[in-house]
Amino acid sequence: MINRVLIRLKIVQIIYAYYQNGGKNLDTAEKELFFSLSKAYDLYNYLLLLMVAVTTYVSKRLDAAKHKLAPTKEDLCPNTKFVDNQFIAQLAANKQLKEFAETQKKTWENDTDCVKNLAEQIMQSDIYKEYMEAETTSYEEDREFWRKIYKKIVFNNAAIDEVLEDQSLYWNDDKEIVDTFVLKTIKRFDPKNGDRQELLPEFKDEDDKDFARRLFRRAILNADYYRHLISQNSRNWDLNRVAVMDVIIMQIALAEILSFPNIPVNVSLNEYVEIAKLYSTPKSGAFINGTLDGIVKQLKQESKLTKE
Repeated sequence: MINRVLIRLKIVQIIYAYYQNGGKNLDTAEKELFFSLSKAYDLYNYLLLLMVAVTTYVSKRLDAAKHKLAPTKEDLCPNTKFVDNQFIAQLAANKQLKEFAETQKKTWENDTDCVKNLAEQIMQSDIYKEYMEAETTSYEEDREFWRKIYKKIVFNNAAIDEVLEDQSLYWNDDKEIVDTFVLKTIKRFDPKNGDRQELLPEFKDEDDKDFARRLFRRAILNADYYRHLISQNSRNWDLNRVAVMDVIIMQIALAEILSFPNIPVNVSLNEYVEIAKLYSTPKSGAFINGTLDGIVKQLKQESKLTKE
């Protein structure tokens, strides 16, 4: 699940913190990097549990309505299509997800207001109304309903983001990326797999884990060389006047450009320009792009960089 986009973001965060703390212990910082990545995987599982929690909440509400002093006909015979959703039933029974909930002790029970508000948003949506009124029902329709709901309502939901940020500082910038993996997981679910449907693994393979470790270490261990190149190509700017985050982003970008021959230069440049837009000043993207482009041309002229 953890892809290289997320790895790059985490490395920028951890290296910035490493220097802010005096740059004293590389091994400790590396452990923090992998802990931070593991927390992103926790968030992925936690967001899957959110769909189950909303369904459970609505189910309990329907049951409570039947026991009112004067229940209506609708209270006694409600439309249960939402709570009987076949995709959610499979997700709730998923062995991997249940193991996560049990071992990590993670539930949405302490955030009932968030679950309630999300349920209300869903039930007021046109997607919900069309789904509940449809005469047909199938696993595919149930799964597609939740894909649409997640994309339209859970994705970029400020209230959910706030709840998650209160729970973990590690989740501040993760949700947007993790949301894409939740959507991918919904599409992958197949009723034939039952409760053994595989969720996305924490790392796609060992290559991505190695990428994280090597990029992190190269960026710090070769910092003096990278900063020398930045100083030479920063358009007559004194390096001390360049934003600290800009220097760190370029330092990591150079570690990637020079250490990973299979990653095209333009891919690395684009990735770190995008990161600059998130973490630095409005003008940082253009400054970083121009500076790195100058360094790449210099290294190619000196035959120190041969890849495109």
